[in-house]
Amino acid sequence: MEKIYKLGKSSWRTIEEGNELSWMIGNGIGGYSNNTVIGGGATAFHSYLVASLNPPVNRVALFTRTQEEIKIGNNKIDLASQQYVNSAKNGEKYLEKFIFDTVPEYVYRVDDTYIRKTIAMEYGHNTVVVCYEIENGIEDSKLKIVPLFNCRQAGELSEKSELKFDIELKDRILKLKPKNNEEVNINFYISEGEFYDRSLIPTTMATPNYLFEENNYYIIDNRTGSLGLDNHFTPYEINIDIKAFEKKKFYIKCTIEEINDKDGFTILEEYKERAEKIVKNAGYDDNFINNLIKAGDHFIVNRNSTGLKTILAGYPWFTDWGRDTMIAFEGLVLVPKRFKEAEEILESFAMYVKNGLIPNLFPAENTPPEYNTVDASLWYFQAVYKYLQYCKNTDSYDFVREKIYPKLIEIFKAYSTKTDFSIGMDSDGLIFAGDGLDQVTWMDVRVGELVVTPRHGKPVEINALWYNALHILERLSIEFGEEYKVYSKLVTKVKKSFNDKFWNEEKQCLYDVVDEYDDKIRPNQIWAVSLPFSILDEDKERKVVETVYKHLYNTYGLRSLSYMEDGYKGKYIGKLIDRDCAYHMGTTWGFLIGGFITAYCKVNNHSKEAIKRANEMCCIFQDHMRDGCINGIAEIFDGDFPSTGRGCYSQAWSVAEVLRAYAVEVYPYLEK
Repeated sequence: MEKIYKLGKSSWRTIEEGNELSWMIGNGIGGYSNNTVIGGGATAFHSYLVASLNPPVNRVALFTRTQEEIKIGNNKIDLASQQYVNSAKNGEKYLEKFIFDTVPEYVYRVDDTYIRKTIAMEYGHNTVVVCYEIENGIEDSKLKIVPLFNCRQAGELSEKSELKFDIELKDRILKLKPKNNEEVNINFYISEGEFYDRSLIPTTMATPNYLFEENNYYIIDNRTGSLGLDNHFTPYEINIDIKAFEKKKFYIKCTIEEINDKDGFTILEEYKERAEKIVKNAGYDDNFINNLIKAGDHFIVNRNSTGLKTILAGYPWFTDWGRDTMIAFEGLVLVPKRFKEAEEILESFAMYVKNGLIPNLFPAENTPPEYNTVDASLWYFQAVYKYLQYCKNTDSYDFVREKIYPKLIEIFKAYSTKTDFSIGMDSDGLIFAGDGLDQVTWMDVRVGELVVTPRHGKPVEINALWYNALHILERLSIEFGEEYKVYSKLVTKVKKSFNDKFWNEEKQCLYDVVDEYDDKIRPNQIWAVSLPFSILDEDKERKVVETVYKHLYNTYGLRSLSYMEDGYKGKYIGKLIDRDCAYHMGTTWGFLIGGFITAYCKVNNHSKEAIKRANEMCCIFQDHMRDGCINGIAEIFDGDFPSTGRGCYSQAWSVAEVLRAYAVEVYPYLEK
C-alpha cells in the first residue's frame, strides 16, 4: 500500500462519482474538516470548519468551503464543483489530481496556470487554514475566492432566512457574529488580496442573491430520506492579482478564536509533522499499518469535563461511547504505543462508573451520561488487561491498582448481584440483561415501541466477556495480594453453564441468546473464540469459526444476521425507519472483522495458510480506504453487496479492529 493517496480524473468522470469520495481530518478536540475530493458538498456534514464548542461535543458547522474562479485574459473559469437543485457547477473538469497525504490537496490546471490548494487544521484549536500556491502562465490573471459561511449544528440544513450575521471588516480580518448563536465569533483572515463587498455586485433581480449560495443539493443526504437542500452566507469575496509567470503563496485562516500571527503554511507543516511523529513512535515499517494509525488518531480527542483523553465513536456525528471506546482501545492506542493516552482514557471512564456501569455514551450537550449498556463495563476489563499486556512495567500496575482496580471490583459486585437495566447474575453464574423496551447490547435499535433485536435474557458475547472478566479479576487479585478464590470458583461455574446452555448441536455453533432461546446465526458468538480466555474446547471453537465464515463473512466485515435466516435484510438504505430495521438484521459491520480474524488465526494455529488468508482479509480494506472517506473505514456496508460504505464514513472501531487484527495477528507472521 502506498503511503500517499493520489487520485486522478478517472475518480470523477461525473460529478456524481466525485461526490462519492470524501476526506476528513480532525483537530484533537472533536472538531473536524471534511469535504469531497472534487471540492463541493455532498452531505450537510461537509464543511471546512466544524468547531467543537464544548470539546469534544456541540459541533457546529461554520465555514463551509471556498469556491474559486480564475480570470485569464477575458476568459473566466469557475473551479467550483457543486450540485444544485436543477444544475451543477463542474469545476472538477479542471481538477488535475487530488492528493491525500495526511491532509487534502487539490491541484487545478487552467491552460498553463496551476493552482494548488491544501487544507489543514491547527491541532487543539477550532481553526482551519486553506493554503494556496499559484504558478501562473504567460498571461496576467485574477483569482477570485468566495468563502461560504454558516452557523448550524453539523448535519443540519439552513434556510436563507436563518443566515443572519453581524459583520465587521477591519485590518484584513472579517468578523462574523451569528444571530442564532451569539457565543460564536467567526474570524476570517486572508494573507493576500482585497475584500470585495458582494452586496455591491450589480443585479437585475428585485432582491440581490449574491450574499447567498443557494440550494446546494446534497446527493448523499437525499438518498437517506432528506431533501438535502442547503444555503450559505457569503458577504465578501477576495480578489488576488497574479502577474505573468508569477509564483505566489498565500493562505486563508478561519477560526472561532482570535486571529494570531501564526502562518497558515506553518500550521499545515505542524499538522503533518505531528502525524508523522505518531507513526514513527509506533515503529512499524508498513504503510498499511501507518495509514491506519493516522486514521485512528482523529478519534482520540480531549474531553473538557474530565481534562483527559477519550475516543469518539465515529465521524461525522458520533460522540464518545463506552462500548465503542473499549473495543477500539487496543487498536487505536495500544498498537501505536500511545500509553499515556491509554491511561487517560481508562481513567476518564473510571470517573463515571455508576452502579457498576460505565457510560454507554456522553451526549452532545452538558447533560449526564447515559448508562444503558451491559457490555461496555465488560469490555472495560478487556481494555485494562490489554493495557497491562502492552505496557509491562511497575508503573502500569501501580496505575491500575490505584485508579482502576477498585472500579473493576465495583463492576463485579454490581453484576454478580443485580443493577440497572435488569443486569445481573443468575444462579448458574451467567449474566442476564434487558427487559421490556431496554436495548443494552450493541444490537440496540429501537423504533418507538418496536425493539428490532431485543436479545433479552443471556446474550452469548456478554457471557463470554463475563467469563474473561472473571479471569482478569482473578489474575489482578493475585497480583495485588487480594482475595481471589471467589473469582476462581465462578470461572469454573460459568464455563460449565456456558457450554451446557449455549452450544447449539443442530447448527454446530452457539445460540445468540439463552433462557429466551434465539438460534439465529449471528456474529456475537465469535467473541467466545477470540477473547483471551477460552471458554470452549478446540473442537467447538473451530466449528463456531467455520459457521461464522460460511454464513456471515462478507469482505468488509461480518453480517449481523445470516442471509439464510428469516428477517434478513440485505440493504441499508432509504428512510430512517427502513435503515433502522436493517441495521442489525443483515447489515455488514466493519469492526466485526477483527474478532473474526483473531478467532480464525487461533483455530488454525497461525499456520502459514491461515496467515495468508487473514492477510487477504485485512488488505482488501486497502481498496475501501481509497473509496468513501479516503483513509477511513466506514461503520457499515450492505449485507448483499458490501461495496459502498454506509452509516458513519469513518468509524473508530472499524479502523481500530482492522489495525489490531493486521498488526497483531498477521504482520508479525509475514515473511519480512
